[in-house]
Amino acid sequence: MWITGLPASGKSTLAVFLRTELAERGIDAAVLESDVLRLVFTPHSDYDEQDRETFYRRMTWVGALLVRHGVPVIFDATANRRAYRDEARRQIERFLEVYVECPLEVCMSRDPKGIYRLGREGGARHVPGSQDPYEPPLAPDLVIRGDAGEPSESARRIIETLSSRRYL
Repeated sequence: MWITGLPASGKSTLAVFLRTELAERGIDAAVLESDVLRLVFTPHSDYDEQDRETFYRRMTWVGALLVRHGVPVIFDATANRRAYRDEARRQIERFLEVYVECPLEVCMSRDPKGIYRLGREGGARHVPGSQDPYEPPLAPDLVIRGDAGEPSESARRIIETLSSRRYL
């Protein structure tokens, strides 16, 4: 599954809760967190379109490989272009796109990594939702509010969706 949304929308928090919920059911899912994988795949990234395309192509390849070997995967990544997520859907047969919808103003007020601040100050040129566009899913499999509700409840909603599709 791909958890997408603006930076600071709540994707990583949701991924942590979801992984815990799955573990309680005996399912060991791999969380592919973009911040961690960037250090390996594109450590000196400018975050421009070419760097992002390379990064998401590699991330999708790793995720698809894990899935082919029976490892459930949670992509925790903004993936600001629909094309990145659509490519993952093409490569992974049983795919779920979860959109963490959260107003930009809320994300900017959270800003745990300081990327929106860096964007305002000129230290980052390609912040999705700010300098670069974020293309929300046109037909996500599930929409989660990132500014309302509890992450544990959102994780349970995802589990219910996975179960109803017989992915679990």
